[in-house]
Amino acid sequence: MLAYFFYHWKLQTVAESEYEQRLKDFHNALKAAPSDGFSTSWCFALSGPPWANNGADSYEDWYLVRNSADLDPLNDAAISASRKVPHDKAAAALAGGAAGLYRPRIGKVGGVPRFTIWFAKPDVWSYQQLFDQFGRSLETGGVLWQRQMALGPGEFCLHSNERISVPDGIDARVIPLRSVFPASA
Repeated sequence: MLAYFFYHWKLQTVAESEYEQRLKDFHNALKAAPSDGFSTSWCFALSGPPWANNGADSYEDWYLVRNSADLDPLNDAAISASRKVPHDKAAAALAGGAAGLYRPRIGKVGGVPRFTIWFAKPDVWSYQQLFDQFGRSLETGGVLWQRQMALGPGEFCLHSNERISVPDGIDARVIPLRSVFPASA
């Protein structure tokens, strides 16, 4: 599994409710007519990530696919057929954004997460030490994503439904998520 991660923020002239409706319309269109290899998508509203909108309110979209070969079909599908108009309306309200690729390292991708924790591996730790530390934390649920090809704002992102304690020695940013899509999460 691989996740295409897109963080973005709206134009100041666009109301939050209008922007979020445009995002929902696009995610619903993609869900109704998915590309080959597409699994699911999420969209979250959040506050505080320093890499997005100078730390002000922003959004995270997560698009889960089987593997990197499914990224081209996802990209093509996003801007064609029944998905084109919803995509273009959402893009027209976008003030800025950037993207990354993330792969799950430990844990299990389950339902829609409620918290995200961003951090880098401490220089003095091995990757195995880090995975061992978080493996114990994720026994109750969650998934640890690792940035791929240095594309994205942070080396690691942990998704969970419950607030998870970060092991000593890790400087992390814990951010509550508000689900925009799916709306029932």
